Amino acid sequence: MARGRPSRQTVYDRLEEAITDLRTRMGGLPSPDEAEAIWAELWHQEAHHSTALEGNTLVLNEVRKLLDEGRAVGSKDLKEYMEVVGYGNAAKWVYGQALEPGDWTNGDLLSIQEVRTVHHETMDPVWRVAPHPHATRAETPGRWRQHDIAPFPEGMTPPPFPEVHHRMTDWVAAVNGLRQEAEEPFAERLAQVHNNFEKIHPFLDGNGRSGRLLLNLLLVRLGYPPAIVFKNERARYLKAMRKADGGDYGPLGELIARAVTNNLYKFVVPAVAGPARLVPLASLADEKAGPRLRALRAAAERGRLRAQKAPNGTWLSSRNWVDEYLKNKYRRTKE
Repeated sequence: MARGRPSRQTVYDRLEEAITDLRTRMGGLPSPDEAEAIWAELWHQEAHHSTALEGNTLVLNEVRKLLDEGRAVGSKDLKEYMEVVGYGNAAKWVYGQALEPGDWTNGDLLSIQEVRTVHHETMDPVWRVAPHPHATRAETPGRWRQHDIAPFPEGMTPPPFPEVHHRMTDWVAAVNGLRQEAEEPFAERLAQVHNNFEKIHPFLDGNGRSGRLLLNLLLVRLGYPPAIVFKNERARYLKAMRKADGGDYGPLGELIARAVTNNLYKFVVPAVAGPARLVPLASLADEKAGPRLRALRAAAERGRLRAQKAPNGTWLSSRNWVDEYLKNKYRRTKE
């Protein structure tokens, strides 16, 4: 019988269990210096997918070449390359600032100055080659819009521009309350914060990219891996945002929780866990070049792969045990 899709609450529970395990057994998120490769790959993936959500056409390999080597591979419009450069600069700033805050922070989760800095880092490179056609001198990257925004096709209307400053002051105050206990699931509180930023639409352009970067700044500061919304999830993401516009934060919260858990298992856990440490099978699967999660789970259930079942039903194994299983599997195949 096919397994049904896990409930939203199960998705939330799995995320919190995985984060607790990361903090208690593996020492939490590594710093950029401790695990440069992890953050570099997250950096590439986020810059690619987040700009692609806004229409950028660079493929992942072109993004890597551009960010790592400064090479503009392909024949795309200069504006597209600068969109990726700006996002890459901002994401690198976000990860570094989140894990190792500078002296200008006061201990809050977020400040207005950081909001402005994220937008400036994101938009300044592209603004130099393709500024917004309606921007005034007071609307350069990092400064609030001085225009009203037309209603969105789905019906949401951002507030008039004179209200932006006080709305953003209130928004930052709400963000700084995220560390407090609340009845709502944490992922849905994040969803509300993210959606409210987009509803305010504080800048003339670049609000989507800045909003996702700010979401990741908050996540990493709170000890979670960043969330990456993949470009093939664009329709689901926008639908979840529209639901959130109407006060239903569940779909967006679930999307965020799944994205964070995916990055945790795909990038973080394999790098911080030694080859002998027990980790979820999802952290040991490679859907492209190695054993798939379904195959590892089947091998564990049949006793062919050394593994243990956690109280919550998650199968745990180690890199050493998976390597041993694969070695014996290939030996049996040859025989």
